[in-house]
Amino acid sequence: MTVPASTGAGERVVTVLFFDHTAKLGGGEIALFHLLSHLDKEQFHPVLVLGEEGPLGEKARLAGIETTVIPLPAHVANTRKDSLGAGSLLKLKSIFASLGYSRQLSRYMKSRKPDIVHTNSLKSDLIGGIAARMAGVPVVWHVRDRIENDYLPGPVVLVFRWLCRVIPNYVVANSAATLRTIHLPGRKHKSVVHSGYVFMNESSALVHDGVEPRAVATAKPQGDTILIGLVGRISRWKGQHIFITAAATVRETHPNARFQIIGAPMFGEQEYEAEIRALVKSLGLEDVVEFLGFRTDVPQLMEQLDLLVHASITGEPFGQVITEAMVVGKPVVATRGGGVPEIVQDGVTGLLVPMGDAPAMAAAICELLADPDRARRMGLEGRARVLRHFTVRGTARRLESVFLKILNRTSDMRQGSGARQRQTQTV
Repeated sequence: MTVPASTGAGERVVTVLFFDHTAKLGGGEIALFHLLSHLDKEQFHPVLVLGEEGPLGEKARLAGIETTVIPLPAHVANTRKDSLGAGSLLKLKSIFASLGYSRQLSRYMKSRKPDIVHTNSLKSDLIGGIAARMAGVPVVWHVRDRIENDYLPGPVVLVFRWLCRVIPNYVVANSAATLRTIHLPGRKHKSVVHSGYVFMNESSALVHDGVEPRAVATAKPQGDTILIGLVGRISRWKGQHIFITAAATVRETHPNARFQIIGAPMFGEQEYEAEIRALVKSLGLEDVVEFLGFRTDVPQLMEQLDLLVHASITGEPFGQVITEAMVVGKPVVATRGGGVPEIVQDGVTGLLVPMGDAPAMAAAICELLADPDRARRMGLEGRARVLRHFTVRGTARRLESVFLKILNRTSDMRQGSGARQRQTQTV
């Protein structure tokens, strides 16, 4: 193994194999694509390995990223993380299928000879971590889910926390809240690397530290339509039902308010979508609530919003969609849990409310709608905060430092082992 010139140990570019079991564009996969696109290519060569064909692979290939698909058995690939347990990876059939796939992935790793492996999700951590160990390659687990009983089945929480101590060489978490739930001992190598926002238009890309953020939010004349949106996968824990219930209250005092639900169900969550559509009908909100489905133009849709609402009923591991709204100057009403308070400064860049509390959410929305100047100031403060703390370039640099730290430590261990062997031979 050779590390870059900046480490003093060689000049070859470091090859990092990034593994994700899915090619669907969930939050973790979007974050991974942005990361791959912003690595320092003079030091690092990313190789993306996926368990299926799909949008992530297509985007990566178009971006010139080396991409390989090693098909993962469907009954393993389609297991939802909130159903892990006796009916999923812990079943004998799934265990054998997963281990067989890990062996196949390990053979590819041995042939491709990466310097380090990065895994991108819980399922990828397990499958890719075992494969990396088989191949003798250092592995970084990127944990993007809170390892807690309110988020995952209890047995999975216990097993995953234990595996975090024995499989990865290093654990990266997308927030301090996520890292705390892993319960790693102090000596374990770990750090927080927040997911960073990638600027999609030229005017944003030209903004530098110290420059006054561009004002995006604008006050609307009295009586104009107010657009309030929730962005994210349609899933019960994302709290679309809380958002809809709050919308009914907001409408009573703000009849010009309209509400957008941007996102679609994944992994068999269509039943919940039907449930919330029925809720809209029962509350008489069919004329003010719009379901936009999965969209690829989310940044443009966010620019049209007056306010973004985040409604998760369990602690969000990070809250990437919140940073996306803040960077275009939108004030945020978000639930207080998980990594969200690391992003939203309550009363400064938005308002935080208790999880699962529709009346509190409605009150916070109405509070901001009643004071447009305050909402505008929050939007500008939020944009400045993202520019300071949550850019994808900063994310890439922090993860690159993790890679170099691991490679240097591995190199030192090998040199130490060689010295001990020579000393033994001399004796």
